[in-house]
Amino acid sequence: MRQIGKIAAIAAGAFLAPPAAFAGDFAQVRPIGFSEDGKIFAYEEFGIQDGSGSAYANIYFIDTAKDEYLPGSPIRVQAPENESSLRRVRAEAAAKASPAIAHYSLNDHPGQLVALNPYSEVGPAADSLRYYAYPAEPRVGEPYTLRLAETPAPLPAACEGLVDKGVGFTLEFTEKAGKPVSEVVYSEERAPQSRGCPTGYRIAGVVTYDTPQQPIHMALVMVLRFGFEGLDGRWLAVPLRP
Repeated sequence: MRQIGKIAAIAAGAFLAPPAAFAGDFAQVRPIGFSEDGKIFAYEEFGIQDGSGSAYANIYFIDTAKDEYLPGSPIRVQAPENESSLRRVRAEAAAKASPAIAHYSLNDHPGQLVALNPYSEVGPAADSLRYYAYPAEPRVGEPYTLRLAETPAPLPAACEGLVDKGVGFTLEFTEKAGKPVSEVVYSEERAPQSRGCPTGYRIAGVVTYDTPQQPIHMALVMVLRFGFEGLDGRWLAVPLRP
């Protein structure tokens, strides 16, 4: 009887364990900054990988005119299995990225994180954000509304049997400086292999920066993708010129 009681206690403990222990991992994001002319933007994502329990840190450098990664980007650092020191992997990624960060003076032009809608946020829709381009009181200018729509995409061969269908996304301004519009500013026909096996997307933030020529809005899109223990969340940054 004591053995049965022990098994029951273990089972009860399993049901009472924090759900995060069995969930996928959602990366955190940190915008780094822009080059003075706005042609380069960089950001960091980091977290603890589900399944392996290892820490990771990725730093992305984006050519905002071409919407492409710079050569040598992204910088990825992954700790060995069960090594969860975020401090170590983030420091290693930062050291590898520091020459480019210094070359483009990214720390001098951080931009403004003007909207953030993480997966844990309760209330705002996952497919749209309404925001002002500048944080100020009294308000400066009029608001923008950015809407994300998921679209059909070819299912990558590596994802067959893991997810039901391929999925991409579009971004559309439905409001610019307070005026209603219908302007698709990003669309894709297929998801790159580096994205893994996406199952959906969320418009999760906006970083803005003013250049002498034209302002830049970086849309932060969360990719929901197949993971070891559930859905994982990773970050994309899409350059927009409103």
